[in-house]
Amino acid sequence: MVDNKLILIGYLIYMPLAIALTIYVSRTLFANGKHFMLAIFHGEETIALATNRLFEMGFYLLNIGFALYTVKMYGIADTQDLVENLAVKVGAFSVYLGVVLFLNLYLFLRGRKNARRTDTPAVA
Repeated sequence: MVDNKLILIGYLIYMPLAIALTIYVSRTLFANGKHFMLAIFHGEETIALATNRLFEMGFYLLNIGFALYTVKMYGIADTQDLVENLAVKVGAFSVYLGVVLFLNLYLFLRGRKNARRTDTPAVA
């Protein structure tokens, strides 16, 4: 029999944990990402920081939205089911967050590479 109280406890554990993970990863990524943005925008600090902040907002919206979208828990009858379900949810969300992190890092590196390419004068 499904225990609705355990499901509610699961939600109360999963959501703050998913949001905290998102905030931690986002702050780490975008604190360091501003250096990439400065390189991409050739030291133009205003546009670099504004773009970095927009990427950060998109990161929050995408990841917190995904955490909310996948919040539903199934078949929780006892505490063992709750712990196992939470482990799967938090683990899967962590893997997803890692993939999104590396995608953002790839985009930062690609942007920096393109910025360097435009910095070097063409050889005749």
